[in-house]
Amino acid sequence: MDRRAFFGTLASGVLAAPLAAEAQPKGTVPRIGILPAGPISERAHLWEAFRRGLREFGYVEDQNIIFIFPSEEVRPERLPQLAAKLVSLKVDVIVAATTDAVRAATNASKTIPIVTPVSLLVETGLVASLARPGGNITGLTIMSSELSGKRLELLKSIAPGVSRIAVLSNPVTAIGPIQMREIEKAALAMGVRLQPLEVRSSGDLEPAFQAAAKGGAGALIALDDALMFTHRTRIVKLAERSRLPALYGFREFVDAGGLMSYAPDPAEMYRRAATFVDKVLKGARPGDLPIEQPTKFDLVINLKTAKALGLTIPPSLLQRADQVIE
Repeated sequence: MDRRAFFGTLASGVLAAPLAAEAQPKGTVPRIGILPAGPISERAHLWEAFRRGLREFGYVEDQNIIFIFPSEEVRPERLPQLAAKLVSLKVDVIVAATTDAVRAATNASKTIPIVTPVSLLVETGLVASLARPGGNITGLTIMSSELSGKRLELLKSIAPGVSRIAVLSNPVTAIGPIQMREIEKAALAMGVRLQPLEVRSSGDLEPAFQAAAKGGAGALIALDDALMFTHRTRIVKLAERSRLPALYGFREFVDAGGLMSYAPDPAEMYRRAATFVDKVLKGARPGDLPIEQPTKFDLVINLKTAKALGLTIPPSLLQRADQVIE
């Protein structure tokens, strides 16, 4: 494939002309290769946060730093080819936005530094430890699996009579099975029955919600996943149509009309990823940079959605919320 039709540079959150990346010769200006988690249009605010973080260190796009993004829609099965293409372009750093993207990047190169804003690294064996990852990977961990119990607890607090909770998960990703195991442990401890609903593609969404209704689920949790994030508006609408109280990982679901979310702020994690890129460009070895864990988890509640579902949010939960959308 002609690489001029394959890669472009990011400008103002959208893809610019594909030729722009090739016009910049490899040399003094570092080139950052990007392996996104999905369509750029659904994540423009995250990449803008990353760019903003780099601007804080004095990097000016197309002057002293170049971003190289895929110019085609990112599909999971294409990640190995996309990673190999970035390696062939001799980028200085690869920013890999998911655990699967990190795996594809490290399979493509053991020497090019890899920075990730949101991944599970230790659990998937990609790094030796958080304190000293080793190899060519560093960045931030999302702690999705560790949040499982807390998310179940929050969902039960607004739907205490629910005994069966549907769980949207993607079993073909690196983190899907890990998250599922963790939420099953939490559910067992809490005496909650789960109804796993596997979603491998967008075509599985409507059948999954039909299965939830048929199985008598009274609430829903969507596990953290790039596919779910891409189709968050559709998932939120399906949950609303099914009248299911639902808890999501990232606040973007609540912004789209979802009921509740609990997770670190992904935009802040993308901004923080710029710190690691700056350190690597200044000579730090990625394997020596400790993996950063989030210290703040945002609880966001949409009261308008709660009212539409006929739910009363406990005052104690509202007081704990970082943001309440009315």
